[in-house]
Amino acid sequence: MGSAPASIAVIDYGMGNLRSVWQALVHVADDREVVVTSDPAVVAAAGRVVFPGQGAMPDCMRELEARGLRSAVLDAAKNKPFLGICIGLQMLFEHSEEGDVPGLGVFAGSVRHFPAEKMLASEGDRLKVPHMGWNEVAQAQAHPLWKGIADKARFYFVHSYCVDPIDRNCIVGMTDYGIPFTSAVARDNIFAIQCHPEKSAQAGLALLANFIGWKP
Repeated sequence: MGSAPASIAVIDYGMGNLRSVWQALVHVADDREVVVTSDPAVVAAAGRVVFPGQGAMPDCMRELEARGLRSAVLDAAKNKPFLGICIGLQMLFEHSEEGDVPGLGVFAGSVRHFPAEKMLASEGDRLKVPHMGWNEVAQAQAHPLWKGIADKARFYFVHSYCVDPIDRNCIVGMTDYGIPFTSAVARDNIFAIQCHPEKSAQAGLALLANFIGWKP
């Protein structure tokens, strides 16, 4: 008898309905166990960790602390395949303008609001914030999670803030919305993306399947 595949833990800190993330992962997980958990011990034991989120950054940071999950997230980001989604990307940075709160500091840099004065489409129309809907992700550099996904494939976004990394070498995806902004970062065992792959049709499922098989 072979041992069961290591589980995939989806971290639940009370911010957002995680069912769509769970369903998408189960769809591509090849019978590996996918668990949604707020238990730091389950996160620590998992083979892979997915860190999603939606809502306001101050609320997300507060709930993460309140559930005792901060150290579990930081440990996972150090030593196992780790996927951040949406706020799960933003929380990895040092500071957010949203509520003027510190993040987890895994990546150096800040989370900034879309600049109102630059929210103009090419024909001059005002662009709405939050940035909501489908947009292209240009692959800034090769990465195993882009395997089989066309450059400038379209993904689904919902956000008003974007990350501004100090180390530009970590940027693996860029998107234009009034300004060019960083939509994906990666380093070592971490990949984090601003859009919602679980809502991004085939490109999103391909990215999640690549994460399931990724051996950083």
